[in-house]
Amino acid sequence: MRILVMSDTHEEVNSIDQVRQHVGSVDAVFHCGDSELDVNHTSLQSVFVVRGNCDWDSSFPEEVFAEINGVKIFMAHGHLLQVKSTMLPISYRAQELGADVVLFGHSHLLGTEQIEGTLFVNPGSLELPRGRLEKSYAIIEKSPVQWTITFFSNENETLEKVTFKITEK
Repeated sequence: MRILVMSDTHEEVNSIDQVRQHVGSVDAVFHCGDSELDVNHTSLQSVFVVRGNCDWDSSFPEEVFAEINGVKIFMAHGHLLQVKSTMLPISYRAQELGADVVLFGHSHLLGTEQIEGTLFVNPGSLELPRGRLEKSYAIIEKSPVQWTITFFSNENETLEKVTFKITEK
């Protein structure tokens, strides 16, 4: 499995399109909210998208739960789950759904961790990064034995690469 994850693009259509074109073939594309685009915008076609606190189009769902190649993925923007102050509400929601992977944004801070066998990824922001200068997105790859999460800048330069052994929940 190989997926593209982006968030907090705040109307920056060129970044969305450039990243999607550069990344090439993936099993799915996820946008963790605050696109500030219309639900039918061409840059979001064939993309799983959730509504963020800055999204005016109420057609976006608050949460997405998808299964990609047998991997259960839960995505929320994070503002309704207090991700800026604690991971507990989003962790509990992931447990309720039986998620293998949790995707979220809102804080504009890129990062990843594995908690009790569940992978959590925040791709940062492609428009207004915090905690570092580079605008960012993530590619998540799953092999039979490990997760590989690679964070890239909007200029497609590798920022960080993290691997986790796949563990039982």
